[in-house]
Amino acid sequence: MLLTPSNQPSLQSNVEETLNLLERCSSMKELKQIHAQVLKSGSYIPQITVSKLLASCISSEFGNLSYARMVFDRIRSPNIIMWNTIIRAYSNSNFPEASLLFYQQMLHHPVTYNSYTFPFLLKACSALSAFEETKQIHAHIIKRGFGSEVYATNSLLHVYANFGSIEYARHLFDRLPQPDIVSWNTIMDGYVKFGSIDMAEEIFQAMPEKNVISWTTMISGFVKVGLNKEALSLFHEMMIAGIRPDSVTLSCSLSACAGLGALDQGRSIHAYIHKNGIKEDPILGCGLVDVYVKCGEMEKAKEVFRRLEKKCVCAWTALIGGLAVHGKGREALGWYMQMQKTGIKPTSITFTAILTACSHGGLIEEGKSVFESMSSVYKMKPSIEHYGCMVDLLGRAGLLKEAKEFIDSMPIKPNAAIWGALLNACNMHRNLELGKEIGKILIDVDPDHEGRYIHLASIHSAAGEWDQAVQVRREIKERGLMNNPGFSAINLNGVVHEFFAGGGSCHIKEIYDVWEIIANRNLELGEL
Repeated sequence: MLLTPSNQPSLQSNVEETLNLLERCSSMKELKQIHAQVLKSGSYIPQITVSKLLASCISSEFGNLSYARMVFDRIRSPNIIMWNTIIRAYSNSNFPEASLLFYQQMLHHPVTYNSYTFPFLLKACSALSAFEETKQIHAHIIKRGFGSEVYATNSLLHVYANFGSIEYARHLFDRLPQPDIVSWNTIMDGYVKFGSIDMAEEIFQAMPEKNVISWTTMISGFVKVGLNKEALSLFHEMMIAGIRPDSVTLSCSLSACAGLGALDQGRSIHAYIHKNGIKEDPILGCGLVDVYVKCGEMEKAKEVFRRLEKKCVCAWTALIGGLAVHGKGREALGWYMQMQKTGIKPTSITFTAILTACSHGGLIEEGKSVFESMSSVYKMKPSIEHYGCMVDLLGRAGLLKEAKEFIDSMPIKPNAAIWGALLNACNMHRNLELGKEIGKILIDVDPDHEGRYIHLASIHSAAGEWDQAVQVRREIKERGLMNNPGFSAINLNGVVHEFFAGGGSCHIKEIYDVWEIIANRNLELGEL
């Protein structure tokens, strides 16, 4: 029935009523009733009603994609909004490839395009890791005249960055006439994911404006590559700039504090969270537990953990790992058992933490039981880290023969860390013969690591085999191996200072002056 002036008011009223019903619809049953009512009226159905009906069909609350497709297939001339609705639905579904096939179908229909089609298709490409299809859609974006449209181009930037195709992403970014803040953030995030932190920082510094995502991306990038000091410094700059951090920013900054052992900064961030009424969600809670654990504040870590409304496996693992590092194996095992009772499934990292706790606590049988449960209970294949924990467990307990047999029976090839754990145990228990055997194996496995030669030379020295020790040390020079200097870090007045072995320091004169004062005072007291 065509729309005529005589029935226009009635139709307008029906449309408004139908749209209101669809807006209040809360189940698929209600939606089908509304649909049936629309069809039963037998009148002309405006496109706005059909579009709203389709959108309701794919609602995340109660949607049914099959029903939506059935509705769409019965539309005589669907417009671009309707096509986009189905493409978006497929891209968000478990069958993202269907959105690409649907787009192919759309190409054979006379439809007026808009830029909103392409982000949905690119999302599907990202989910499918479909790089070639991404390039084809890129070509379509240009062909359809949307090459300078920021919304479509930003989606393309995001996909290229996710694929690690940073050159494609940068070329696209440089051709944008007016990149917006999303464009800048996306290319910066691409460099972070690509591992080029210097270029990411260059982009960050060049940004005409920055939002919380910009700051957070850069802070997160520093943390990922271990530049925790730089991450905290940037966090302080962000606060001075008046940018309010979100939970992700705070979580990344807490990770930096944990990496540095910067307890004062961790406490300061915790105070900020409380002062501003920020909810301690699982991610933030895990970050806080990790900071206190890494800084040796186990009671505070437990206090934070107990206060968490939702205790995720990450928080449990951080607490268990902290107890393990501090030699409280039995207590760590107790918390692990509590975690199991709550129904939370341990992850690979959780098993590493609890096996480490058993190793440090001398809990041999318990460790074996936990290791066995990985495959028998949780159907999880142990990784090389878990095998390393077991070798360390057996080695620390002096069960060197059993540790060697365990390594020989491993279904995966042992790496340098595995052999290194056994070599350390040989040193600890003065089993020099086995130590020499393992030392040679370790050098064959990891010939470019200076520490392997030093360990073997030490064993020869302990056995009184001085010539062999000299020969091993000579190999270090002949191979031109360099050992990375160790370093220490201290927290002074909220600032973390690092001191490298054999290196200079901006505070070196003050340090020597204090040592001289201490030495002179000891001389006066007759203690030197």
